Amino acid sequence: MEKLYTKEDIIEKAREIAHMIANTEQVEFFKRAEEQINENQKIREKIASLRSLQTQAVNFQMYEKARALEIIEGKIEKIQEEIDEVPIVQEFKQSQLDVNALLQLVSNTISNSVTDEIIESTGGDVRGGKTGSYVENTKPKPLS
Repeated sequence: MEKLYTKEDIIEKAREIAHMIANTEQVEFFKRAEEQINENQKIREKIASLRSLQTQAVNFQMYEKARALEIIEGKIEKIQEEIDEVPIVQEFKQSQLDVNALLQLVSNTISNSVTDEIIESTGGDVRGGKTGSYVENTKPKPLS
């Protein structure tokens, strides 16, 4: 019989995987890009302005000031575009997508592998996605 693992065993492995992910090229690039953004006075000022405008937008929305909200939203969009035009910001956003894609890949790999192992361990059909008991119980019965 195969070794049975505890929840604690699995959490320990998950922490190992998290450590591995945190030490990938993608995450290192993400950290460097974020650092450069935080060191850039111009970007910091635009982000602060953006946050202030977003707060105003929430207030205008709450008090149903449609025209003022429309003006603020235009300003927010303009500043967001200015921020997004900065190359390091573009690289930062791409690095976020890369890290998220890696996390999604790990999650999907675990999910698919668990499913396949369950199917295999029950003598099922992996390609059909059917467990052994399902395959057994849905076989055509001979006519008596």
